[in-house]
Amino acid sequence: MKQQKMKIISRRSILLLMGGVASSALFTKFAMAKPNLALQKIKEISKSKVEEVDLFLDVPEIAENGNQVKVSFDIDSPMTKDDFVRTVYLLADGNPAPNVAKFSFTTDMGVCSATTRMRLSKTQNVYLLAEYNNGKFAMTKSKVKVTIGGCGG
Repeated sequence: MKQQKMKIISRRSILLLMGGVASSALFTKFAMAKPNLALQKIKEISKSKVEEVDLFLDVPEIAENGNQVKVSFDIDSPMTKDDFVRTVYLLADGNPAPNVAKFSFTTDMGVCSATTRMRLSKTQNVYLLAEYNNGKFAMTKSKVKVTIGGCGG
């Protein structure tokens, strides 16, 4: 059997390693999401002119895998030149970046609905913000519990 020599580790290497571990522990606070980032973004977009109305946001109550959470919405709008939904925003308050998706609509589309998938890092609220052509905004939210492998999380 071949013997291997032990490698000598210098104090400088140990100090660099300890500094790297300490700095990664400190900087994780900056990478984590703040719960009010999504609400701040909503206020920034809508200039605080939001009405809570009955919009249809379809998200699962419990998502077993946060990597692919199916989201769909349907907004009842006549989609005429006088009354239509111009833009729809999807936001999540538990993700490091609250912006999930932005959809633009025209009157030629006839309906205001879409389906997509998004990634959720943990249990959080998902917001749907709709901007109408007359400058009004409507919002609804739904809570999604993200579990890890089917267990609570």
